Amino acid sequence: MLVGIGDDCAVLEPSPGTRLVATTDLLIEDVHFRRRYTEAADIGWKALAVNISDIAAMGGRPRWALVALACPAGTTPGEIDAFYEGVLALAREHGTAVVGGDTSSSPQGWIVNVTLLGEATRAVLRGTAHPDDVIAVTGTLGRSAAGLTILERDAAPRDVDPDTLAEMTAAHLRPRPRVAEGRWLGAAEGVTAMMDLSDGLATDLARLTAESGAGATVRVDAVPIANGTRRVAGALGRNAVAWATGGGEDYELLVACAPDAFGGLATGLAQATGTTLTRVGTVERAEGVRFVDDHGRPVEVARGWEHFVTGR
Repeated sequence: MLVGIGDDCAVLEPSPGTRLVATTDLLIEDVHFRRRYTEAADIGWKALAVNISDIAAMGGRPRWALVALACPAGTTPGEIDAFYEGVLALAREHGTAVVGGDTSSSPQGWIVNVTLLGEATRAVLRGTAHPDDVIAVTGTLGRSAAGLTILERDAAPRDVDPDTLAEMTAAHLRPRPRVAEGRWLGAAEGVTAMMDLSDGLATDLARLTAESGAGATVRVDAVPIANGTRRVAGALGRNAVAWATGGGEDYELLVACAPDAFGGLATGLAQATGTTLTRVGTVERAEGVRFVDDHGRPVEVARGWEHFVTGR
């Protein structure tokens, strides 16, 4: 960063030999979050996190953020300070500099827009998967949806321990983008395509395969689901698999890789970052995404977030 906040523009110089990658996300109160249970610092953290996750999915390093915030009348200076504290807390973890932005009043509700610039030596795309590639995911899926379900309730389920409740709600309010994992996978041999899981496995996998001109088959029983997610689902009479396939906002990485590379990638990623990589399916020549049981029979699963469509 040659010139930061204080002039009309920031002046930035990318590292030699890297490509600039750019992303932006908009978060709107009562569409993407509710102030009833979301603190201002959580909003700031998540607004940056969802953008960092996009950079991670390209195998990149998040470098420079521009943050725009509009707040309604009655917002206190303390709330605004807390918002930026949340942004900066995550920015510090990833060496990301906030180099500009804007502030404004809002006629109704909070509106946040973050634009993030990153660097990548090799930008991993979502449209370059090949038939017979392995489909894999990092971590576990469904925790954010479990957390959202808890937060939307008037009272927490009594028969779930406090540590599990805290883990699930934190997964929704303060997601942790897989930057180290994305950079490691982006530099590894055999990875053919990658994207982050923001809108749910069923929706995002359909996007990856459509961009690649292919389809996919996923084994539902292979989708990794944390024990805590299953405990919350059981306590609330909900379906943990539905959360994992359609809940969204997990911000894990969806990876396609050559079949003979998967074993080495899974072992190497675990050693390098401590994060699991789980095989869930296969890229197919025929278009469309099928979910099947362990006998190969079709299974209907929950679909994730669709933009410009009310609800999920």
